[in-house]
Amino acid sequence: MARRLYADRRGISPVVATVILVAVTIVVAVAVAYWMGGLTAIYTRFEKLEITSAYAEQTTDGYNITLNIKNSGSADATIDNILLNGKPPSQYAENVIEIRGDSTTLWNGTEWKSNLPVKAGASATITIVVKAVAPFTPGTSIEVKIHTAAGQEYPKTITLP
Repeated sequence: MARRLYADRRGISPVVATVILVAVTIVVAVAVAYWMGGLTAIYTRFEKLEITSAYAEQTTDGYNITLNIKNSGSADATIDNILLNGKPPSQYAENVIEIRGDSTTLWNGTEWKSNLPVKAGASATITIVVKAVAPFTPGTSIEVKIHTAAGQEYPKTITLP
């Protein structure tokens, strides 16, 4: 009787077994991929500056160009240069009077004085003071490019009033 009981049993077909094995393998691979993706996001830090607003105001002898920036990345950023139309402020001789970052003087009219650190999640304000002479004349578009110590550049175009 026992022999007969075992003789009537049937196993699953090789095709069904293969399908089940492949499905389980795919599920495990997807779970491992999500887990590894989460781990790399924790250990990978990056800077990402966003220029939230940019505008120019006319003064008695020139313009004040103001940039409000935010570091929405996970790493601190350090602004080490500001380019106007692709050139550093030294290329404009005495036309660029001063560049301030929050309460720090970055450019004093003759040389770059200090860098501006922007912590992850923090904001900063940069003010560029220029004289109203060529190329900074009314109606002119100026490309302001923020350069960081990590080698990233963040451009913004502003039209002078």
